[in-house]
Amino acid sequence: MFPLGAVLLPGEELPLRIFEPRYAAMISDVESGEGRFGTVLIERGSEVGGGDVRSMVGTIAHVETITQSGPGRYSLLCRGSDRIRVSEWLPDEPYPRARVDDLVDPVGGRLEWSELLQKRAQLQLLCGQGGRQDAQLRWIASQLTKPVDYEAMDSTTASFRAASDLPLGPADRYKVLTASDAATRVEVIETALDDLIAALRFRLKG
Repeated sequence: MFPLGAVLLPGEELPLRIFEPRYAAMISDVESGEGRFGTVLIERGSEVGGGDVRSMVGTIAHVETITQSGPGRYSLLCRGSDRIRVSEWLPDEPYPRARVDDLVDPVGGRLEWSELLQKRAQLQLLCGQGGRQDAQLRWIASQLTKPVDYEAMDSTTASFRAASDLPLGPADRYKVLTASDAATRVEVIETALDDLIAALRFRLKG
């Protein structure tokens, strides 16, 4: 297991630099095994030195490329795949480990995207207005101009992709990850968008 300060969603890329001895040992085992490991969000504290509080729902990361940059040092490019739920944390020696269960979406029907896409367009417009003074908002607006076609994907993939396409914070991304199904996930994203839009409108009034 690799506790992170961010939430990895299924389908997303995850670049990692490994330099701690215990994670170097983990990567050696990952290379000789199935080329994957679990990730979870650090909810409180710092993973370095222990004492952190870890979330119980996470994502499997598959290693796509690995480069050794020195003794015990690696650069990885991983991609998130399936969700997992931790059933038991094991001792951290020689590195963080846990027993996990697969967390699979139930089979669902077609999703309704019109409301989410309308909110996405509102956020793009507001970020564009704020971007006159804020380069970060200007960058977000430019990212939201990219065309999306969630209808062409299966509902689970599309719901995670919709979250990945938006500037959501760790708390909202974790709510997305833990949502029980794709339809609930879309509702979580829409609520997060409402909060983002309200906050940005208040900010632009100042």
